[in-house]
Amino acid sequence: MAVLVMHGVIPFELGIPARIFGGARTQDGRKLYEVVTCSAVPGLVQTDADFPILVEHGPEILEAADTVVVPATHELDDIYTSGRLSGPLAAAFARIRPGARIVSICTGSYLLAAAGLLDGRPATTHWDSADHFQQLFPQVKVDPDVLYIDDGDILTSAGVASGIDLCLHIVRRDHGTAIANAVARRTVVPPHRDGGQAQYIQRPLPEPQLASTRGARAWALGRLDQAVTLRELAERESMSVRTFTRRFREEVGISPGQWLVQQRVERARHLLESSDLSIDQVAHRAGFGTAASMRQHLHAALGVSPTAYRRTFHAAPVA
Repeated sequence: MAVLVMHGVIPFELGIPARIFGGARTQDGRKLYEVVTCSAVPGLVQTDADFPILVEHGPEILEAADTVVVPATHELDDIYTSGRLSGPLAAAFARIRPGARIVSICTGSYLLAAAGLLDGRPATTHWDSADHFQQLFPQVKVDPDVLYIDDGDILTSAGVASGIDLCLHIVRRDHGTAIANAVARRTVVPPHRDGGQAQYIQRPLPEPQLASTRGARAWALGRLDQAVTLRELAERESMSVRTFTRRFREEVGISPGQWLVQQRVERARHLLESSDLSIDQVAHRAGFGTAASMRQHLHAALGVSPTAYRRTFHAAPVA
C-alpha cells in the first residue's frame, strides 16, 4: 500500500493510512498491510503545519502497489487553475500499476479528478469544497453528503476524519468486520459512523428545547429482529412522523429507513462472521425476515451474497 504525498500535505490525513492499515493484524500479530509513503520527488516534503517530513521513496513504489492512497493537500493552486496534473505529479500518477485500487482522503480527490480517474464516476470530497469541485470537474458525479464512496477500484472520502471511516471500510471489505472492529477499538473510534457528512455542515443552532431522535435509535437497535415502523419511532420521541423524519435527517444525515437497513446489514455481517446460524436464522435475527430479502440488501451494500460473505470472513482471526 503506497501513500502518495505532495507539498502542503495535511499531517492528520497523512497519518490515517499508517494508523488504520498499520494496525490491522492477525491474532498472532502478523501485519495485514505493508504501508509505504512516497512522493513524486523523494526528499523533504513541506506540510501545511510548518514542518517538513522526509520521504525516502519516489514514484517507483507506485508501480508495485496494490492500493494507492492520496491524502489531502492545501497546495492545489495549479489544479484549481488548469484542472489537470502536470510535471512530476502527472508522471507519478502515470506510474500507478494498472488494476491498482486508488483511494483519496478529503481534497485528495482533486488529484484523482485532475488525473481523469473520476470521469463519469461517483465521488465525494470535503463538503466545503464540493461546489467548487463540481464546477471544476463537471464530468464527476459528486455526492457532497456521504462520508465516503466505494466505487470498486476507486474510493473517495469526504472531509478530514472521514478518511478514518473509509480506511476502516477498506479493512472491513478486505478482512471482515472483526478485524476492522479491532482496529477501531485500538484507535478509539467508532467502527462505523451512521449517516453522512451532511450532518456536519454548519447550520443555525437548533432551539435548545428541541428533542433528539437518539432514544428512538437506541430503542430500534434493541429490536432489529422485529418490525420497526416509522410511526413507532416517531411516537418514541412524541413527534409527528414528518417532524421526526426531518429531525432524524438533520442528526444522522440519512432517512430512518436507510439507517435501519444499514444497522441490519451490520448485524447480519456480524452474525455471518461470528456464528454458525443458518442463513435463514441470520436473516431473521438481523430483521430482514427472509433470506431472499437479506441477500438483496447485502448484495446492494457489499456486492456479495450472504453465503459468499460467510465463506470469506467466517471465523476470521481477531487482531
